[in-house]
Amino acid sequence: MNQTILGDDVIKLMRPPETVMRLDRMGSFHQSRLSFMRSLLRNMKQEKWVFSRPVWDINSNGVGRAVYQAKGPVRTYSLVVFAHDLDASERSDRSIATAWDATFTMFDGVPNNADLDRLSLVVPLQEAGRVSETELCISRANKSVRLFGHVVDRLADGKQPDSAQIDAIGYLMRTTAVYGSGKFGAASRDKIKMRPEVARPFHIEMLSVYLTRAFTVDLAEHLAQAKSPENAIKIDPVLRRRLGVGNSTGLGMAPFLVNHPPLIHNWISAREIALARVRSLPAAQEDKVVLFRTALARAAASIGDWHTKDEVQGAQILALQKDLTILTTHVAGPIFECFQPWNALYLWTEKSLSLEAQELLVSVLLEPFGELVDDLLNTLSADEEAVFRIDGSMRIGVLRDILKSHYAWAMRTDFEQKDNRSRFWYVSANKAEPRLGERDDEPDADAYEEPMDIGRGVNKLVAALAPRAQDDLVADFLLKQPRFRILIRRIQTVGQHPYGEIHDNLISDTVRPVDMLRCKLSFFGAIDFDPRSDRWVRITMFKNAPYPHELGNSTQDNWAYCLPGEFP
Repeated sequence: MNQTILGDDVIKLMRPPETVMRLDRMGSFHQSRLSFMRSLLRNMKQEKWVFSRPVWDINSNGVGRAVYQAKGPVRTYSLVVFAHDLDASERSDRSIATAWDATFTMFDGVPNNADLDRLSLVVPLQEAGRVSETELCISRANKSVRLFGHVVDRLADGKQPDSAQIDAIGYLMRTTAVYGSGKFGAASRDKIKMRPEVARPFHIEMLSVYLTRAFTVDLAEHLAQAKSPENAIKIDPVLRRRLGVGNSTGLGMAPFLVNHPPLIHNWISAREIALARVRSLPAAQEDKVVLFRTALARAAASIGDWHTKDEVQGAQILALQKDLTILTTHVAGPIFECFQPWNALYLWTEKSLSLEAQELLVSVLLEPFGELVDDLLNTLSADEEAVFRIDGSMRIGVLRDILKSHYAWAMRTDFEQKDNRSRFWYVSANKAEPRLGERDDEPDADAYEEPMDIGRGVNKLVAALAPRAQDDLVADFLLKQPRFRILIRRIQTVGQHPYGEIHDNLISDTVRPVDMLRCKLSFFGAIDFDPRSDRWVRITMFKNAPYPHELGNSTQDNWAYCLPGEFP
């Protein structure tokens, strides 16, 4: 832990990993001012980025190409768009799809016609094509056919879309993948990690989605104009703001949280440090209390627009709405007059409200305190190329201490019980993407299993260490038991990055991978989580955010949550 950003009071108030890194709590995380979407827009506004659309070569059927440019103080980034005429029978959000309504790439700089011609041959193919190091990420999107058609038809008739339909769906298109970091020939993160404007995690990908959002509305207005040149109108700015970009995310995202312990530690610990800093404040200033109550009111109003057919999430939303009523009443009273009032409020919430409400409070508590927590945004990245060598000089007793501190949850689990090992993770042969299977249904499960069974591995390691003396060296143990090299390297790494390990059994019959997806997506800044099973989820991104042409005049940083009728 970086001691330079911590004080004793903050350390004492930080929630321990064994509390935070449980799947049910991780699956209750919400967006916050530390989320990538919000920090991206905050930076672009502060740096006075300039946006333009220099290319719009799309016909009356919605087919063609466009370019959206984002010009920062030093560099320009260009979203290159290819719009397609997709037959309804080909439209699918599944990873096996081979065609989409629109495909995109983020170009590093300003593309010329030769670049656009080259990209037109490969970007529409997505995985089947290969881009170059000039491209920073690729993505694709499908229309929300019902809402997209409704918006086009209404605008063509000179009428505004039905606000209820916009609120029910929330986006005109949804992305089905946004690939970066060297995928399919695109530039690796090494190329951009030292650029201040995009050095933070996933800022290039979030910029791609942000410009994609502008394209979806432009396309709808363009088609309405083509359909009825004399009658067509533009969408009302208030309604436009309520449109985000949808996303469908499945199991492919889940292993990320297991495979990147130092990075995940940095994300979670930043959030926990921010919370502890607020909780450690000795008194509550009146202006901060007003800002807090306003942020809570926005969150409570926005939760009313969160809909899902998933029974588990639906029940959690209902409980959250009730809890927010209780919380709103509680904070309206004289509760801020005690010592460390924000800490008292958090502790009351822990005892009184659901996990959803507790974690929403974490996000709301950060809103008034940008000057106190925003520096933590600079701690979110991790050097993924850093070599975490096995410390062979470590004594077995020290290794056992790490296991007791960070893996007690695994040591308590009996993996001889069928329910605790009923699932297994593997990589599909046809798409090379993660999948979750039933162990008893696959006779060769062990042969194809991916190392997501950290808890079971720890149990085996503990058994193998049993005859070893406390003063024995890890190096001597590994000479006899080399199969534990990767696991011990991980355990030593987690010893230095304690928020980098999930404290749950990922191969049990009760595991809900959607909790892992929600955790990661909350750091992106997603809202409106709508699980379609325990293995994939739909979300909305940049809903309520100012559009590129509005960003410079926007006054509301907390645009993710809005009061009714508010124009953030």
